[in-house]
Amino acid sequence: MTGPESEELPLRRAVCPGSFDPVTNGHLDIIARASKLYDVVHVAVMINKSKQGLFTVDERMDLLRQTTEEYGNVQVEAFHGLLVDFCKQRDIPAIVKGLRAVSDFDYELQMAQMNNGLSGVETLFVPTNPTYSFLSSSLVKEVAAWGGDVSHLVPPLVLEALAERLGRK
Repeated sequence: MTGPESEELPLRRAVCPGSFDPVTNGHLDIIARASKLYDVVHVAVMINKSKQGLFTVDERMDLLRQTTEEYGNVQVEAFHGLLVDFCKQRDIPAIVKGLRAVSDFDYELQMAQMNNGLSGVETLFVPTNPTYSFLSSSLVKEVAAWGGDVSHLVPPLVLEALAERLGRK
């Protein structure tokens, strides 16, 4: 076959960025939904040298790889610097971001407009599942540190890692 029918379509690629310290069920909901819309979803774990996370970047990446392996089209990578540079280096035209509340939208809209102005990368906003609308990694860490039950907020693997890191069995 020749012509347009024989040409392979380019892969539709997107990135889901974040610190993922730790990955929550809310993060996984957005990643799962993105994996249905795109051929390849890059999960970019942000490296912020000025912040000390509960988990190292390598540990976060490992937890993400294990909790997203069922999707089959998710690639987990670390990044440092501008997200648009990460996108340019990998030919990624879209960023997928979950929105929990109107307050998220205000900040994320500014970021989306800046990213588009810098590089032409588009941002797709996905409303968070109402079950996870209050959920953040910071909240999970705080509740877990005080011995609260976060088993319904994180995958079992992450719950185990949290208990180990916080000295709770």
